[in-house]
Amino acid sequence: MIHTAKTLLAGTIKKVKTGSIVYTDKWKGYDSLAFNGYKHLSIDHSKMFGKGDVYINGVEGFWSFAKGNMAKYHRVSPGKFLLYLKEMEWRYNNNMNSDLLKLLLKYMLGVEYT
Repeated sequence: MIHTAKTLLAGTIKKVKTGSIVYTDKWKGYDSLAFNGYKHLSIDHSKMFGKGDVYINGVEGFWSFAKGNMAKYHRVSPGKFLLYLKEMEWRYNNNMNSDLLKLLLKYMLGVEYT
């Protein structure tokens, strides 16, 4: 698929709520976001990797984590991909917790196990 500013904007409008903050790198294709109801914050990676809350290395780190962990499933069906991705998001956001099972049970059942 060839990505252009036009296809990017169409996909963004379809998937991202107007008024959302969109963090990107400096690719010129993202420039139209600010003119279409999005708050667009970007970083020029040739100069720096982050400025305050604006950085995209977290997204790159998450994708690396998700791809590495989903590879163990050998094949992810397209119909269930979002469920696998949501699991990877949960694991990534809770990776500092030493016992994910206890945390999952707490969220699911509202009970803390010791």
